Amino acid sequence: MTDLPLPYRVEKPWGHELIWARTDRYVGKILHIEPGQVLSLQYHNKKDESIYVLTGEIVLRLQQGETLIERRIAQGAAFHIHPKLVHQFEAVVASDLLEASTPEIDDVVRLKDRYGRV
Repeated sequence: MTDLPLPYRVEKPWGHELIWARTDRYVGKILHIEPGQVLSLQYHNKKDESIYVLTGEIVLRLQQGETLIERRIAQGAAFHIHPKLVHQFEAVVASDLLEASTPEIDDVVRLKDRYGRV
Protein backbone atom coordinates (compact mmCIF):
# COMPACT_ATOMS: atom_id res chain seq x y z
CA MET A 1 0.00 0.00 0.00
CA THR A 2 1.04 3.57 -0.52
CA ASP A 3 0.52 6.63 1.63
CA LEU A 4 -0.24 8.80 -1.40
CA PRO A 5 -3.64 10.48 -1.28
CA LEU A 6 -6.18 9.15 -3.76
CA PRO A 7 -6.46 9.62 -6.62
CA TYR A 8 -2.83 9.73 -7.75
CA ARG A 9 -1.23 9.66 -11.17
CA VAL A 10 1.62 7.38 -12.30
CA GLU A 11 3.38 8.46 -15.50
CA LYS A 12 4.08 5.66 -18.00
CA PRO A 13 5.93 5.72 -21.35
CA TRP A 14 2.62 4.89 -23.09
CA GLY A 15 0.51 7.44 -21.18
CA HIS A 16 -0.44 7.29 -17.49
CA GLU A 17 -2.42 5.50 -14.80
CA LEU A 18 -4.80 7.25 -12.45
CA ILE A 19 -5.14 5.11 -9.34
CA TRP A 20 -8.45 6.08 -7.73
CA ALA A 21 -8.92 3.17 -5.28
CA ARG A 22 -6.36 1.09 -3.42
CA THR A 23 -7.08 -1.25 -0.52
CA ASP A 24 -5.67 -4.55 0.69
CA ARG A 25 -8.48 -6.28 -1.28
CA TYR A 26 -8.73 -4.39 -4.60
CA VAL A 27 -7.36 -1.60 -6.81
CA GLY A 28 -9.23 0.68 -9.20
CA LYS A 29 -7.42 2.61 -11.90
CA ILE A 30 -7.85 4.32 -15.23
CA LEU A 31 -5.20 3.56 -17.84
CA HIS A 32 -4.82 6.39 -20.37
CA ILE A 33 -3.03 5.12 -23.48
CA GLU A 34 -1.89 7.55 -26.17
CA PRO A 35 -2.63 6.71 -29.84
CA GLY A 36 -0.26 4.09 -31.27
CA GLN A 37 1.29 3.36 -27.88
CA VAL A 38 1.47 -0.18 -26.53
CA LEU A 39 1.80 -1.71 -23.08
CA SER A 40 4.17 -4.61 -22.41
CA LEU A 41 3.41 -8.09 -23.60
CA GLN A 42 2.97 -9.44 -20.09
CA TYR A 43 1.26 -11.68 -17.60
CA HIS A 44 0.59 -11.67 -13.86
CA ASN A 45 1.24 -14.52 -11.45
CA LYS A 46 -1.52 -13.55 -8.99
CA LYS A 47 -3.17 -10.36 -10.19
CA ASP A 48 -6.67 -10.84 -11.61
CA GLU A 49 -8.16 -7.90 -13.50
CA SER A 50 -11.27 -6.83 -15.33
CA ILE A 51 -11.10 -4.09 -17.95
CA TYR A 52 -13.82 -1.80 -19.31
CA VAL A 53 -13.10 0.46 -22.31
CA LEU A 54 -14.36 3.89 -21.18
CA THR A 55 -13.28 5.74 -24.34
CA GLY A 56 -11.42 4.98 -27.52
CA GLU A 57 -10.47 1.71 -29.18
CA ILE A 58 -7.67 -0.74 -28.48
CA VAL A 59 -6.12 -3.83 -29.99
CA LEU A 60 -6.19 -6.56 -27.34
CA ARG A 61 -3.62 -9.32 -27.82
CA LEU A 62 -4.13 -12.60 -25.95
CA GLN A 63 -2.04 -15.75 -26.09
CA GLN A 64 -3.90 -18.89 -27.12
CA GLY A 65 -1.51 -21.84 -27.16
CA GLU A 66 1.58 -20.67 -29.08
CA THR A 67 -0.33 -17.94 -30.94
CA LEU A 68 -1.09 -14.31 -30.10
CA ILE A 69 -4.57 -13.46 -31.29
CA GLU A 70 -5.63 -9.85 -31.87
CA ARG A 71 -9.08 -8.39 -31.29
CA ARG A 72 -10.17 -4.80 -31.78
CA ILE A 73 -12.09 -3.70 -28.70
CA ALA A 74 -14.22 -0.55 -28.78
CA GLN A 75 -15.74 1.76 -26.19
CA GLY A 76 -18.27 -0.02 -23.97
CA ALA A 77 -16.62 -3.46 -24.13
CA ALA A 78 -15.40 -5.34 -21.06
CA PHE A 79 -13.07 -8.32 -20.66
CA HIS A 80 -11.32 -10.37 -17.97
CA ILE A 81 -7.56 -11.01 -17.68
CA HIS A 82 -7.00 -13.95 -15.35
CA PRO A 83 -3.62 -14.76 -13.75
CA LYS A 84 -1.01 -16.27 -16.14
CA LEU A 85 -2.86 -15.04 -19.28
CA VAL A 86 -0.30 -13.40 -21.61
CA HIS A 87 -1.81 -10.12 -22.84
CA GLN A 88 -1.09 -6.73 -24.37
CA PHE A 89 -3.07 -3.55 -25.04
CA GLU A 90 -2.37 -1.13 -27.92
CA ALA A 91 -4.32 2.10 -28.44
CA VAL A 92 -5.76 2.66 -31.92
CA VAL A 93 -6.82 6.15 -30.77
CA ALA A 94 -6.38 7.84 -27.38
CA SER A 95 -8.09 5.41 -25.01
CA ASP A 96 -9.09 5.22 -21.36
CA LEU A 97 -9.47 1.79 -19.76
CA LEU A 98 -11.13 1.31 -16.38
CA GLU A 99 -9.36 -1.48 -14.49
CA ALA A 100 -10.61 -3.24 -11.38
CA SER A 101 -8.12 -5.75 -10.00
CA THR A 102 -6.80 -7.64 -7.04
CA PRO A 103 -4.22 -5.54 -5.14
CA GLU A 104 -0.97 -6.98 -6.56
CA ILE A 105 -0.15 -3.93 -8.72
CA ASP A 106 3.57 -4.77 -8.97
CA ASP A 107 2.89 -8.34 -10.19
CA VAL A 108 4.01 -7.84 -13.80
CA VAL A 109 6.13 -10.28 -15.80
CA ARG A 110 7.18 -8.47 -18.99
CA LEU A 111 7.92 -10.71 -21.97
CA LYS A 112 8.44 -7.89 -24.49
CA ASP A 113 8.50 -4.14 -23.96
CA ARG A 114 8.86 -1.39 -26.57
CA TYR A 115 10.34 0.95 -23.96
CA GLY A 116 13.09 -1.36 -22.65
CA ARG A 117 11.56 -1.98 -19.21
CA VAL A 118 12.32 -5.32 -17.53
